[in-house]
Amino acid sequence: MSEHATHQKIALITGGNKGIGRAAAEQLAALGVTVLVGARDARRGEEAAAALRAAGGHAHAVTLDVTDQATALAAAQQIEERFGHLDVLINNAGISGSGQVSPEDAHDQVPSSVDLDMVRAVFETNVFGVIAVTNAMLPLLRRSSGPRIVNVSSAAGSLALAADPDGPLAGLLASAAYTPSKTALNALTVQYANELRKSGILVNAADPGYVDTELNNHTGFLTVGQGAAVLVRLATLGADGPTGGFFNEDGPVPW
Repeated sequence: MSEHATHQKIALITGGNKGIGRAAAEQLAALGVTVLVGARDARRGEEAAAALRAAGGHAHAVTLDVTDQATALAAAQQIEERFGHLDVLINNAGISGSGQVSPEDAHDQVPSSVDLDMVRAVFETNVFGVIAVTNAMLPLLRRSSGPRIVNVSSAAGSLALAADPDGPLAGLLASAAYTPSKTALNALTVQYANELRKSGILVNAADPGYVDTELNNHTGFLTVGQGAAVLVRLATLGADGPTGGFFNEDGPVPW
């Protein structure tokens, strides 16, 4: 059934079936936004969407693997046919490359011994996947009266913080995969913001903080709800909101 006539905002969240993405979906749905849960696994995506609907929200599952451009284009076509536009894109899907381990145990990320195939795989999801999905969704975002793009980054991607030997990241292992992928994502965020500024599309990077998720083997100290708050804030910025910035819940994060 077509829902072109609806005035509800439509938001797509990649990796929206679990973790921070799922929490952002819950928070946006609670605000009355129709949430499209992007997930590689169709069953898990539908389970998440069903739970959102059971809680009173408007939600639909969208099968989307960010490393497969064909699925991104197919998802865009489905959204166009059903809704005709997209208001919010949250590029949340991401991998560490090391599997379900704490950052302190990610010894396979050390630059001098890293496996290049792992680096490529991380960039394929965390950087190239963002380009693929963003470009597929841009025609739909351009039809929105207030389009927003949120790229989920990490404080680990901050060159200023990483370069400080006495800074908050000093205890982490050097990383040649996950950390540089988030730095690249930050740079990409600025480039999209510069291109799309005159179109009224606000593009920002979000640092959720150290959140308890599978990505860090549940060693994070923030809840997924706490981590998702900054994503939702950037997704719902007013017309006078910032673009081309990097933010956590407390404000700007240094590049």
